[in-house]
Order: sequence, then structure tokens, then C-alpha cells
Amino acid sequence: MSEFTELFSEKIARELNLQPWQVFNTLKLMEGGATIPFIARYRKEMTGTLDEVMLAAIRDRNEQLTEIEKRRAFILESVTEQGKMTPELEKQIKEAVTLTELEDIYLPYKVKRKTRATIAREKGLEPLARLLMLQQPIIPEKRAEAFVSEEKAVHSVEEALAGARDIIAEWVNESRISRERIRGLFSREALISSKPVKGKELEGIHYQNYYETNENILKAPSHRILAMFRGEEEGFLRLSVEPDEDKALEILDRVFLKADNEAAVQVQTAIRDSYKRLMQPSMETEMRQLAKQKADDEAIKVFAGNLRQLLLAAPLGQKNVLAIDPGFRTGCKVVCLDRQGRLLHNETIYPHPPQNEVGPAVSKIRNLVQAYGIEAVAIGNGTAGRETENFIRKIPFDRKLICIMVNESGASVYSASPVAREEFPDYDVTVRGAVSIGRRLMDPLAELVKIDPKSIGVGQYQHDVNQHALQRSLEDTVVSCVNLVGVELNTASKQVLSYVSGVGPSLAQNIVDFRNQNGSFRSRAQLLKVKRFGDKAFEQAAGFLRIREAENPLDRSAVHPESYPIVEKMAAKLNCSITDLMEKDELRKQINPADFVTKTAGLPTITDILKELAKPGLDPREQFDLFEFDKNINSIEDLRPGMILNGIVTNITAFGAFVDIGVHQDGLVHLSQMANRYIKDPNEVVKLTQKVRVKVMDVDVQRKRIGLSIKEAVNQ
Repeated sequence: MSEFTELFSEKIARELNLQPWQVFNTLKLMEGGATIPFIARYRKEMTGTLDEVMLAAIRDRNEQLTEIEKRRAFILESVTEQGKMTPELEKQIKEAVTLTELEDIYLPYKVKRKTRATIAREKGLEPLARLLMLQQPIIPEKRAEAFVSEEKAVHSVEEALAGARDIIAEWVNESRISRERIRGLFSREALISSKPVKGKELEGIHYQNYYETNENILKAPSHRILAMFRGEEEGFLRLSVEPDEDKALEILDRVFLKADNEAAVQVQTAIRDSYKRLMQPSMETEMRQLAKQKADDEAIKVFAGNLRQLLLAAPLGQKNVLAIDPGFRTGCKVVCLDRQGRLLHNETIYPHPPQNEVGPAVSKIRNLVQAYGIEAVAIGNGTAGRETENFIRKIPFDRKLICIMVNESGASVYSASPVAREEFPDYDVTVRGAVSIGRRLMDPLAELVKIDPKSIGVGQYQHDVNQHALQRSLEDTVVSCVNLVGVELNTASKQVLSYVSGVGPSLAQNIVDFRNQNGSFRSRAQLLKVKRFGDKAFEQAAGFLRIREAENPLDRSAVHPESYPIVEKMAAKLNCSITDLMEKDELRKQINPADFVTKTAGLPTITDILKELAKPGLDPREQFDLFEFDKNINSIEDLRPGMILNGIVTNITAFGAFVDIGVHQDGLVHLSQMANRYIKDPNEVVKLTQKVRVKVMDVDVQRKRIGLSIKEAVNQ
């Protein structure tokens, strides 16, 4: 256990409005190797039923506090080694709450590169600076004469006074009081101003909305902050961040000016130099970092929310699927997959210009549908997607087929990845891409975990935000989704298995190797025979792994093996089998949960067990819903204001949602067009992959922009 766990537990509990024991137990479990999904699902009694969001908040805050303690220890050691530690200073360092406070305290003791102030000190001008700071009724020029020295390279009175002012400027900048007050002013009133770089107005025209921007930096929407920072990075915008300069100088004058005389004039001159040369740039950097972090947090939250919705999209399930990666000149790549997603056949058809081989393409598709017992057709929504959909829908089949457009974002990334090459070493990228499209229809989660989440196309400025924080959040999201749904042990890919609680890439490979060498798993207990799969890994993973054809019916459920004895006692008390208990509602109704509470399994666990027995291994995702675009609308040129169309939500941002209406260009439903009431978050109205009715409000063919409205469609 960390030496700070108890201390942090109290602090985190206050911040998150929790009980200290909840936080303490959570940190204790995490330090013991328990994952967030495992703690949330199987250790409810220890945490007071905290959910994954709260558990992640505890973990993240604990890491932040740990970093502060590491920095505190370094600062204490550094100042002590310099021989400058005093009881008062030690008390200040130990009582500092934030990293910013610590850095402000440490600033005067930091080992500095050569500055104007250090040069002035080397010239012996610090006594003059101290004299001026007293602001006594002296004549500065007279006192400065004593510091003119050819030996120390101080050649004039003015040079001596300038050096003294440099030292004073550094004192002003390093003063905790001045930094706290100026920081407060920046936090309240700093404006971010954006202007175009001269001569690049036309080249950076896509940033024209930011050519004359002036707004409070900490109140500006996250997408605007990230857009401005990107424009600056690309060399099209020039940004500045500061409050009213006169207000800042007034604050500093009140702190440091004590008189109205010639010495005070020297101090005031140093104050102005300190603010412009040292403090304003420093505070601007802080505000930029603060605004960037705030914008990053918002963008990452949006991205993670979108990813979660996409991963938990309704699966079609196990069907024989014909999948098509559409194209014009290069043709449409066609693959046939069995119900487990295995590739059975592939070929290319050319039903579109320039070849226009419609007859042969129809014949091939009909033969494939017949030969492989095809039940559904998946068509990528990229180039030639709508044309291919129309082509397929016109073919007369001898059976009823489901025909679905599938979002293919990231399929090309997957097809060229090491994962795809390992799965299909003998096939090219077009075949792999088509397979990915088909599998996405069958089980979005199982297929999408093979792709870097940043390539799936549901983020907002994902390349501009803190990449470590983004990766952490997205990984948390994938892990949460995989463990929520559960994983079929005998069919899951190693990519899916690697996200199971307690498993990881190495053990996932070992599971697959064991499966290949020994055949299907017959029980969860067999996991302990897998190389390096010990008791701890089993504890963390077993409850999330399912075996559909297991001998023990509980192995098909989310009931953890550690709770099997509880279920066995339930069955024994009712004099029935476990299978009877799972299949017969009237038997379960006879159970009083309180009768089975133990020291380690309280009512929350018993309640979860009974819910799971009622619906063992139930997929929490929604049922698959058929969807079709308007058959008469195929391109942006076909759109007219006023049209009411079917659409599917493809991306959600802070300012609205993008909707695919089948014209190869998503339209934007702005926040103001979501509902007949004020909303702050698009997720109040729509979810990713949701089917919606939209009204076309405006169309700009040249700029490929489509304005849509959900509220207007509802009103008609």
C-alpha cells in the first residue's frame, strides 16, 4: 500500500463527495491489481457500489496527487541542498495544495539559466536593488555612482540602475503574492485574440471565422480554442492572451509601490518591465495550458462518448454475410463470410462505370447468395456506396435478404494493419477491407477493437488534444465496453481477449495458442491451464469470459466462479438443478436474497446473481434495427431545402451532430436545430448510430455543406 493512500483517501473523498472508506478500499483494490470493470462488477460491497466513472475519477485523482507529492519531495530536497531551507519555507512547501502553488514557492530557488538579473547580481548590483526597493527619499543616480566599476563592467550610472531594475523585475515576477493576484486577473478576464498572419489570409481561408476573434479564453467553447491553436500551429493565425494591461499594472503597483519619490519611480519602471517581459508571457503560457487542458478534456469526453456508443451499436448477430467494399473504376470487392465471420470466398464485380458489366455482376451475386446461404448484405458507405446499394436492391433473389449500409470509417486503416496482415496474409487490402465491413455488421464491437480508435472517425480534433490523455480515455472506454458485453472464450480474437479484465495482449495470445492446440474450452476452470494464467488473472477475467457450450451452465453467464457455491446453495435449498434455477422464474421468486448473504457477498452481489440467472449472458446492446436511405436521393445535387429524409448519426461534437443521409457527405444538425427547447449537449437528443428523421435546411454544393434540422422534421 502507498504511504499516501490513507491521506489521499480523505482528500479525494471530500472532493468527490464520497466516504473515505469507499476511496480507501478502491485504491487498495487497484494497488492489488484489480481492474475498474472487475471492481465495479464484482466488488460492490467494498466500494459502496461505485460505478466505473467514479472509480476512474478516483484512480486519476490519486495519480495527480501522487505526482504532486513526488514534486514536493524533489523541491524539499533541492532547497535543502542549496542550504536555503527555513522552518517557514518548509511549512509553506509542505502545506501547498497544488502544483502551481509548489512551483510559485520554488521559483526563486530554481537553478536559472543566465538572465539579466543574474548578470546584474554578478556585477554586484543587488545591494542597489535592495536600496531602491526601500523607496526612501534618496536620489537614485547619486547612490548608483558607488556601483560604477570598470572591473565589474558597470560603465555608467544608468547601467547600474538598469541592472538594479532587472533584479527588482525578477523579484516582482517571483513574488508569490504578485503571481497569485495576476493569475487571478488572467483567470477572470484574460482574452484570447486571434488575427490572420499577414499575407496568408487566402491560404488560410478555412480559418476565416477566427480572423477577428476576441473572447474570454476560459469561457470559449472547446472546439474554438482547439481550432485557433491549430490555426496558429499551421502558421495562419496569430494569437495573444492577456487581460487589460492597465489593470495588471495597477495590481502590481498596489503590491510593490510604497512611496511617491524618485526611488519609487525606478521600482515602477521595473514593475512595468517585469510584467511585459516576464510575468505576462509566463501567465499567458499558463492560461494557454489551462484552456488547452479544458478544451482537451471536453474533446476527449466527446470522443470517448461517441466511441462508447459506436462500440455498443446493435449487432446483427451470427448470419451468413455477403460484404461489399464498393468502387467505380476498380470495381466492387465482394466477400462471403460464414456465421463466425470466417472468409469463404472473394471476387470482384464491375457493375458501375466505366466497365458497366451489370449482367455478369448480377449473375455472380445471385450465385454467391445461393451457394453460401447468404442472409444479409453489408455495403460500405464510401465511394459508390449508394450506387452499389441501389444495384443490389434491384436484383431479384430467391429469398428475403437484409441489405445494410455500413460505416466503413477506419476499414482501410485496419486492412493495412499488422492485425489484418496476420489474419489474412494471403489476401490484399481490398479483400481485408471488405471482410471488415461484413464483420462490423455482424458484431461492431468485435471488429472495431482491432482498429486504433482515433481512426474510426468519431472524434473532434483528436490529433490536437493531449495524446496520452486521449489514449487513456479511449482505452478505458474500449475495456469498459468489452467487459460490459462479455467475450465468448472459444471464438473471440486475441484483440478482443486482450481487453478483457486482467488479460492483456500476452495472455490473450496464450489463450488463443491453448485453444488452437487443445480445442475449445469446456469450462472456465481450464483457463488455469493456460500458460502464465495464474489465480490473479483468473479472478480478474473469469466473470467476463463466456463459454456458450460449457458443461456448467454458470460458465455461460456473468456469475463469477467465486460465487458458484452461492448458486449451488440456492439450488440445493429449492431441491432443483442450477439449470432449473436459470430456466424457471417461479423457482427464483422463492429465493430471499438475504438468506444467502456472506461475509464477502452482500445484497448487491446476491441481487446481481439473481438478475444474471434470469438472463444468463444476455447481450446488453440494443436489438438490430433495419434502416434505408431515400431511394431517390443519391448525391448532394439531389438535395433541396425542405426535404424530409432518413439519416443516421455518424458523429457528435460539442456544437451539434453529423448525420449521413446517403449522399457521400454528412450534414450538420447544429445544436440550435436539435430540439424545440434549449439544450447544452447533443447527447440529450441523439446517440451515435441512431436513426433519425431530418429536414434539409440549406445546401452549399460548392463547399459541400449541408444544414439539417431534427426539430423541424419533428414539427412537420
